Amino acid sequence: MSEPMVAVEGLTRTYRTGKVEVPALRGASFSVASGELVAIKGRSGSGKTTLLNLIGGLDTADAGTVRVAGKDIGGLPEDDLLALRRDVIGFVFQSHGLIPVLSAAENVEVPLRLARTAPAERDKRVQVLLGLVGLADHAEQRPYELSGGQRQRVAIARALANRPRLLLADEPTGQLDSETAAAIMPLLRAVVASEGVTVLVATHDQALLGEADRVLHLEDGAITETPVPAA
Repeated sequence: MSEPMVAVEGLTRTYRTGKVEVPALRGASFSVASGELVAIKGRSGSGKTTLLNLIGGLDTADAGTVRVAGKDIGGLPEDDLLALRRDVIGFVFQSHGLIPVLSAAENVEVPLRLARTAPAERDKRVQVLLGLVGLADHAEQRPYELSGGQRQRVAIARALANRPRLLLADEPTGQLDSETAAAIMPLLRAVVASEGVTVLVATHDQALLGEADRVLHLEDGAITETPVPAA
């Protein structure tokens, strides 16, 4: 049996505001196999973002372990964490986070430049990714010239630039209307098929959960598995 892409065990994280302690995770445990599209559902403020940040190495747990691609990220030096986030993990946030002065193609190209990818290979990869997300004809447009859904598609393409093995998407439809949002999860499904990437997406949008292989429910800081909604 192959090692899971993500393995979380006994994960605990508590935030402190003055004298008040707010527990976000209370011993959460689960795993995600390579090539799965797994949704994490839970109400706003349930700890979904905290969980993704811990898996992505953007935050540190109080207790427990996180393994990504077989590597325990808890004790990694910062340089190794940076390499992990650059080469293994792609991030998609609720707000697309595109650079306003750059075109769609240039935004997708940013991670490739940081990785010092050769120019010819950069150009080819950008074209492939914009085609994958259905924006090949919008390569030269800047974010303000794109719709909200198109901007989020560019963000997904950018997250895939360096061929990550794991894509973490935090409420990727949170700022989109329902019709536009409905196209994002099928797109993530297409990403799994074409790029071979594992996807972990946090959402409380019930309409999006049907595309997932599995649905994990985060409540009171613990993870339980729930049935995938019928299509």
